[in-house]
Amino acid sequence: MSVRAEHDRAVLAGLLSRDPVLHAYQLGDLDDFFWPYTSWYRRGDSVVLLYHGATPPTLLAFAGPAELGAMAALLGELAPVLPARLQAHLSPGLESALDAAFRVTATGPHLKMALTDRTRLAAVAPAGEVLGRADLPLLHELYATAYPGNWFDPRMVDTGRYVGVREGDRLVAVAGVHVVSRVHRVAAVGNVTTRPGWRGRGLAAAVTARLCGLLATEVDQVTLNVAATNSAAVRLYERLGFSRVADYGEFTLAARAG
Repeated sequence: MSVRAEHDRAVLAGLLSRDPVLHAYQLGDLDDFFWPYTSWYRRGDSVVLLYHGATPPTLLAFAGPAELGAMAALLGELAPVLPARLQAHLSPGLESALDAAFRVTATGPHLKMALTDRTRLAAVAPAGEVLGRADLPLLHELYATAYPGNWFDPRMVDTGRYVGVREGDRLVAVAGVHVVSRVHRVAAVGNVTTRPGWRGRGLAAAVTARLCGLLATEVDQVTLNVAATNSAAVRLYERLGFSRVADYGEFTLAARAG
């Protein structure tokens, strides 16, 4: 058995949908919106995604405990043909499969969370209006002020699943998505932030509740990623009805000389 590129979206969907929460990002990336920015590799039933829509590219490889060995074998065979520099999101322990080919630097442990208790979400008063392309300057300004270093693809506003609260001519809170797929019925919430000086007023909870309400009729699985060390964010999402479903690590990879 050896690694090969996989170009059949139906095959990929069948493999990834066995665990739609763990693989929500990959399932979302099967949609036409993201597909041109993706490369997929498969070894047996194990699948990894190399996403080219960010600089540097991002490698996503997730597996349950019983599948870690097979996924590690895939990564070990794939390593020689990967870009010289990339980001990686990996289930715990998989980074060792890349260590021979790359200098692997951990940037922090993360959690995958999923909306599992919608009764908690219903207890939060939603707020925020749907944002569009005309709001991009305001979004960029807010992220530069309140969430520097976040990953925000302006194309995602075209999904109609970014919501924000305004004060005068500024946005003071926003929640959006990294992926949303009506075909595969999954979404990943992201880019949630509140302007300094407006924090502590419940705005992050309110815009996230508004966003999840919009997603409720479109998807079955609402997920998100969050840094495990961001205890305030983890508590917020737990209060909204999200629960922890998996651990993973984020890493930067740089090819070893020779």
